[in-house]
Order: sequence, then structure tokens, then C-alpha cells
Amino acid sequence: MLHTAFFAGLLGLFGCASACDNCYGPSDLLQHPRHTHRMQPEALNATSLPTRPLEWGQLNFLHTTDTHGWLEGHLKEQNYGADWGDFVSFTAHLKQKADDLDVDLLLIDTGDLHDGNGLSDATTPDGVLSNPIFENVNYDVLTIGNHELYLANVAYETFFNFSTFYGDKYITSNVQILNSATGQYQYIGQQYRYFTTQHGLRIMAFGVLYDFTGNTIVTKVTKAADLVKQPWFTSAINYSQPIDLFLVAGHNPIRPTAGGSTFGTLYNAIKKVRPNVPIQAFGGHSHIRDFVVFDSMSTGIESGRYCETLGFLSLSGIQSSNSTAVMQPKGVPNPTTRAVSVGSSTATTSAGFPSSTTNTSHSSLVYSRRYLDWNRATFAYHATGSQDSTFDTSSGLGVSSDITAIRKELNLTALYGCAPETYCFSCRPYGADGNIFSSLLPTALGAEVINTTRSTIPRFIIINTGSIRFDLVQGPFTYDDSFIVSPFTDGFQYIANVPYATASQVLGKLDSEPGDGKRDLQGSNFNFRSLTGDVCPDASLDAMFSDDILRPRSLIRGLHRRQSSTTLTPGYSTKDDFGDDGDDTPHSPLPYYPQPDYIQGNGSFPTDGSSPAAVDLIFLDFFADDVLTILTGLGAEYSTADVTYYLDPKAFTTQTYLPAYTKQFWQANVPNCPTGQGVTK
Repeated sequence: MLHTAFFAGLLGLFGCASACDNCYGPSDLLQHPRHTHRMQPEALNATSLPTRPLEWGQLNFLHTTDTHGWLEGHLKEQNYGADWGDFVSFTAHLKQKADDLDVDLLLIDTGDLHDGNGLSDATTPDGVLSNPIFENVNYDVLTIGNHELYLANVAYETFFNFSTFYGDKYITSNVQILNSATGQYQYIGQQYRYFTTQHGLRIMAFGVLYDFTGNTIVTKVTKAADLVKQPWFTSAINYSQPIDLFLVAGHNPIRPTAGGSTFGTLYNAIKKVRPNVPIQAFGGHSHIRDFVVFDSMSTGIESGRYCETLGFLSLSGIQSSNSTAVMQPKGVPNPTTRAVSVGSSTATTSAGFPSSTTNTSHSSLVYSRRYLDWNRATFAYHATGSQDSTFDTSSGLGVSSDITAIRKELNLTALYGCAPETYCFSCRPYGADGNIFSSLLPTALGAEVINTTRSTIPRFIIINTGSIRFDLVQGPFTYDDSFIVSPFTDGFQYIANVPYATASQVLGKLDSEPGDGKRDLQGSNFNFRSLTGDVCPDASLDAMFSDDILRPRSLIRGLHRRQSSTTLTPGYSTKDDFGDDGDDTPHSPLPYYPQPDYIQGNGSFPTDGSSPAAVDLIFLDFFADDVLTILTGLGAEYSTADVTYYLDPKAFTTQTYLPAYTKQFWQANVPNCPTGQGVTK
């Protein structure tokens, strides 16, 4: 286990991000002051519990994905209050339970380890302190996410440290990096892993990123269609040793019919050669709970995001002459469901897979899948003994204490102000009270995005709604929240003195243009690139998603009141190919409303309500090319020579204006901020 003395040394090497005013912490970092059965000191435990035990089979999996640095847990949301130390304890209990049942349990992660929380993002490079915390879990297979590839320094941190730590378990079948020592590209992780489980199952594993194009130029991503033709890949499928199961871990939407997913390509390539070998896939990137049936012996699971979900999957019936695992472990429920799609209107059976490649009519496989809420109550319920007082392990407690110490060192608990209400980005219609895009951001942009030398000149400020990553919850707004709500560091550029008649049309044109994949809420809202701090400028992103992925199959989140056992609390309510019983804890679904792709604030307009003759047209460097294209279409002759930064991007970015607004306007009740009920309706 890694302790805080180690992290103190790392902090001395890397320091805080520049947004941190100062870094301070406890004088003796070797102490673990938190030896009670708690999560992080600020966190609350869940009030809703699971209603049934897990179904254990011959082969079992725990799956995480898209954790994005949320290793501290959700401090303001009861459904997801467990921290990484609680997860460390939970995995130890379940590993022991698997041993007691004489079955296999494998741990899988499918990437995106940072960009979304101060624990991972308040250092340079991102993840330098959060990755060692993550490494306290002994995963069996991991793969890379797109967020490990936007910036060269992050990509090299992943290559030299994270990949080295996990060794042959870290698989990047289609991702390479330039080795500066040799001048050659090499795989960040392994191309594949062939291994035998504790009970003898022989597994061939791949790790495949979707066809990502926004990566730093020191990395290379091979498209899936090209990957499956490479000699090493076909040799791995035709491996000389027996294969009982193919395991495909991908930072990749699990449903092949979803735009951007390459699982269909991988499935077809494997099944064409090995039609009678089961495939078990693990997805990510689209931040949803989902389970997909490929055929009667091949399925896939995706397990949410942000340490809100832990996926559990079990299966029995794998035919192997080498396996000693019990097919139906005694004393626990067992999986009973055959891989037949019953619950989804977008079932993969219509995805165009050639029926001639599969011969699965006599499959003996049965499955169970479950989506666990990420909280201590859930973990304790499913742990051996299910008693909270015996849940914690010494390793888990140490990790929780390390997280607390790092949060203090990074000053993440520094209070900026008190949010007077909750502002959500999908639970309220645009224009309604409590909608972050209409009720808060235009006002904050107008109040804080000001060049003092041009402060009297009227201005439009346009941002893309995809720059906001999470709800802003009533209560304390801290340095950590500045990363959680708006983690990106896009700069504000502008064109001076644009005629009002022209500038006033830009917002509408941006919103009416087809999605270009640039981190908009209606398109590829899961992608972003930071344009600040990379050693190499990167190309813009390609569109990756079609509209079928936009409405979450599982509607999400909710800090909620303590309610009676007959009342469902708000949270995930999932429907997938196996139906609507996958959520471990039943919840009432939160409403979901589509939002515009872009919004606009303004400042220094005439007080009499009239329109100015011209304005400074301010926009993010992230989509500057789109603005120029629109202006050209409107007959305005502007070029990149007319674009400059309105504010210094090293001092003021999209991660700056909300903290500035909070410090100026949300000082009522500081430091005793009233805490609301979170996103409940």
C-alpha cells in the first residue's frame, strides 16, 4: 500500500496547479487520523440499500470505467459517497469470497482516469497523485482511455509509470507512443494478454480504444478496421494454446449500434475465426450503464462513470478441460439468464452481424449482471459478513487517509463561497429555474469575462455547453468543485468590434450547425482536449457519436432526503438487453432534458435596452475555427489574423470564471454554507 509520505515527496516534485493559491497540509503526513469506519470526512452514507445478494458463477467480474479522478467519492451525494479506500476493502472481501466459493473473480478497468476532479487534475501532469491511489487495486486487465492521450505529458506519465506498474495487465492493442530514446513508436501497454485464471480458465485479452483522432501527436491510435488485419492480431486469435474465453476491454461504447463504437468490428473479426469461443466485452467512454447481447455466448457490459457505478458480471457454463471452478457455487444465488435480448429497443441482434460466423444455438452459458451504486452501504451489504463494523481493511483505511491528506495538500477543500441553490445541466429544461446553462452561466460570464482595457465595450461571450461536466450543487463551492463542474482550461479569444447585426447571429448558427464532435452536450460530449500546457498542439476531434447515444439509458444522480423504505430515492434507473432489473438499488429516474450546444452571456450593453453598433465577439479557442467559418458564411471577412486572446489563457480560462463569480457574489453564509438536497427532480 502507498502511504502519504510517498505522496508528500511527489508533491514536492510536481506541486499544485497554478490555480491553487497555496499548498498546505498536516505537519505529520505519516499519521492516519481516520481509523473509524467512514468514507472521506465530508461524505455521507447512502440511505437506500440493495435488496438482493449478488449471483455468483463460474467466472465473475468487477468492472470500473471512466473514474475521471473521483477517487474521493461524491462528497455531496449519498448514493455515491464511498472513496477508493472503501473500494480497496470491498475488493479484498470479494476476492476472499471468490476463494471460499472456488470460483474466479477478475477486476477490469476501461480507462479515463482523470479530467473531472481536483484529486487528479490539480497537479501537473494530471494524475500524478491520483494514479498511485488508483494502483492500490490489483486489477487483472486494464486499458487506456482517450483522456490519457490528449496531452503529451499525461501520455508519457501513463507510459512510464502507470503502464509500468501494471505490467502485462495493461493492454493497449491499438495505442502506441513515440519513445524519445529510440525514435520509434511502441505500445504504451501490451498488445494482448494470454493468461490462466486461478481456477484454470485460459483467457485471451485485448484492450482497444475507439477510433480516437484527438490524441497528442506523440501518440498513435490504430483504427479497429486496420487493427483486426494486423498479423499479430490474427495470430493472437489463432493462438497456439487453448482459449476458453476472449476478453475484450475497450474504452469504447459497448453497444455496437452506438455511433463511434468499434466493438462490432472486433466481434466480427474474432467470431469469423473462433465462432465457438465465448467473448466477454467491457466498454466505457459513453458514461452510461448498459448491458448488450452480441449472441448467445457473447455479451458486453458498460459500468457508468465518475465512481458512481461498479459493474458486477457473472457467468457459468464455460466449457474448459482445464477449469476447476465450481459452475454453481453453493450458498449463494447463481446466474440463470441465457444471452437473449429482451429489454432494449436497440438490441444488438439487429446490428448486422453475419449469422454465418456464429454457431451458438447450443450455448450452455448463463449470465447475471448488476450495477452497484458506489457507496459504503452497498459495499458492506455485499461484503463477507455484510457488517459495516468489520468491513474496513487496513489497506482500505490507509488509502482513505492518503486521499484525505492529498486533498489537504492540494488545498481542494478551500472554500470559495456558498452556492445558493442547485444548478443542474440535464434535470431541468433550458430556460427553467435551476438550469445551469440559462440560470447561472450567462450571468457569470457577463460578470467575470472582462478585459479591463475594453471593459466599456459591449461584448458577447459564447461557450459550448460541453465545457460543463457536472451539476453545481447547493452548498460549499470549493477549489475541488471548480474542477468537478468545469474541468477544462479553454481560453477566451475574440474579434474586436464586430457589427452587432453580424455578431448577434453567431450563437444561433453555432447551435443550428450539425454536430462536429467538439464536446457538445448533444453530440460527442464525452470528448475534450485541453489547448493549454501541451508541448505539442493537437488536432481537433472528429465526431464520434450519433444521436442514439445522447439520451442516457440510465438517468442519473441524486443527493436525497432520508425516506421511508417504500419510497424510491432518485438515481439510476436502467434498461438494457436483459431488462430493467440490473440496478442493484432501485431508484426513481431523474428527468432528462436536452440542452443547447452553445450559450451566450453579454456585458456592458446599453442600459436603455438598445442594441450597440458593434461588440467584442468572445468565444473559446476550442471552437474558434467554427466561429470564423460562420462569420465567413454571413459575409464577414475575418481570418485567424483577426483573432486574439481576450484574456491571458495562462491566467484566465473556462476553469476560472465560476470561482471568480463565487468569490464575488456567493459570500452569504460563508463559512457555514447551508447544504441542499442535491439533484432530486
